[in-house]
Amino acid sequence: MPGRAMKPILIPENYNYIAVFLSLACNLRCSYCINRFEGFNPEKGHLTGSEWLRGLNRIVSRDDLPVTLGGGEPTLHPDFTAIVNGIRPGLNVDVLTNLQFDIDRFMSEVPPERLRRDSPYASIRVSYHPEVMHLDPLVEKVLRMLEKGYSIGIWGVLHPSHEDEILRAQAYCTGLGIDFRTKEFLGEYNGKMYGAIKYPGACDREFAKHVMCRTTELIVGPNGGIYRCHGDLYEGRKTVGHILDPDFDIADIFRRCEVFGRCNPCDVKVKTNRLQIFGHTSVDIRSV
Repeated sequence: MPGRAMKPILIPENYNYIAVFLSLACNLRCSYCINRFEGFNPEKGHLTGSEWLRGLNRIVSRDDLPVTLGGGEPTLHPDFTAIVNGIRPGLNVDVLTNLQFDIDRFMSEVPPERLRRDSPYASIRVSYHPEVMHLDPLVEKVLRMLEKGYSIGIWGVLHPSHEDEILRAQAYCTGLGIDFRTKEFLGEYNGKMYGAIKYPGACDREFAKHVMCRTTELIVGPNGGIYRCHGDLYEGRKTVGHILDPDFDIADIFRRCEVFGRCNPCDVKVKTNRLQIFGHTSVDIRSV
């Protein structure tokens, strides 16, 4: 494949997200991690930095639809900064991170303008998990990056056992000039399922039935495989393509799915879209 010309990957107009999972490893261990909702058995392997750049630089997107580098924790990839800097000009980049890394080194290698665009939310979105993190050191890092011109904010999950702390942290950070936003908790806690799920029974794990499903997201796993949904990625199910396949095209179609009922909440929740307008769901599901 290295010697063949790579076709551009054209993002359909109805697509809302480009999710690139550089790594599913994480240096934290949150009990409510959405990646581990049903289980966690992803396919093994990681692309190198140069392989990622060959694949990602094929993408033709819009100004309001960036390539979002996430995980796991994307900064654990050994070529993380090289990937960020090597993505071609004109292709916007966002990062989802817990910020548990050396920000001085990061700021010396990645200029603020590489991660800044015209958007209703920050390009670097930091997750705060009070179960495994301390707020003050995180706030100090974010303030230093804001001072240097980085587009950065904090997000906290409103988990039932941490909701008071998240709201306290939000008030504290807002007072310091930090954009702190909250996210709905998705998953099960004390026998109750949380999250506004569009399709009844999709996450109950009590059955698995056949449906037809169409996504509005390009989801690329650490090994370069392209998946129908987050559930397929986290469970290591069959891919629909590969970022390094020179002939890959996005097929904006309904595909047969045999595991409805064991969906990941990320795919079937009602949420805001990339423009922060509420009412979007990542997939469209129809009965067979």
